[in-house]
Amino acid sequence: MNTNTAEPTVSELFDLRGQTALVSGASGYLGGAMARALAEAGAAVVVSSRELARAQAVAAQLPPVEVGQHGGAALDYLDGDTLAPGFEKAVEINGGVDILVNNGNAGVGQDWKTVSYENFNLQMAMAAGYFILSRSLRDHAVEQKKPASIIMLGSMYGQVGSYPEAYEGVCPASPVAYHALKGGIGQMTRHLAVYWAAEQVRVNCLSPGPFPSEKAPAEMVGRLVEKSPMRRMGLPHEVKGAVVFFASRASSYITGHTLLVDGGWTAW
Repeated sequence: MNTNTAEPTVSELFDLRGQTALVSGASGYLGGAMARALAEAGAAVVVSSRELARAQAVAAQLPPVEVGQHGGAALDYLDGDTLAPGFEKAVEINGGVDILVNNGNAGVGQDWKTVSYENFNLQMAMAAGYFILSRSLRDHAVEQKKPASIIMLGSMYGQVGSYPEAYEGVCPASPVAYHALKGGIGQMTRHLAVYWAAEQVRVNCLSPGPFPSEKAPAEMVGRLVEKSPMRRMGLPHEVKGAVVFFASRASSYITGHTLLVDGGWTAW
């Protein structure tokens, strides 16, 4: 039974000062918003990229923090040999890592009609990278006797099927390998959460809905809008609250959960 009667304030629960977060894919559309959110909540952010210089450039643009420093680390989910050195570099920058956002993605554009065996397996390899990096944080946290939070990036397309008519005649269908990957990430989240919960290592999945960037075909976006209960697409800042929630003590009794930020898409 928990006998601690000191009740933290809401501001204290969401405060990430003194924490260090490792965020992959922080140069991307949603990854950048999540990295900024964690920095705005006080966390020092280590950005990872396949290229160290690119990671450092993204980190240099983040809002300043009171405790610790932002930095960059080189790692590639598709090259297992880079994961341990990349994680060690992230630890070195501030003396530890408390939060991991597994957000990186190597997209495979082919749909079910054209995807090859090799390209399908390439997409699946991302799951192995997510797991190895998550285990690295778990091992680090247990060694340091500190709690940790792991945030996996899923997708609404890990929960539901696609709408073929949204893509027909405009662009390739939503990739089948992507759906398989994101569904698997949700299940991996639940599996690791129950194994690591007693060690104070929480594992949750943040699953965005439709957040097309300005590069997405306008006709496809228009069709998706018609499928959304809110009749609009998501904006990058609309994932910021969710990632800070999972990273912080505000979600201290939540693990193994998938939070959909999808404008009601999966409520149909």
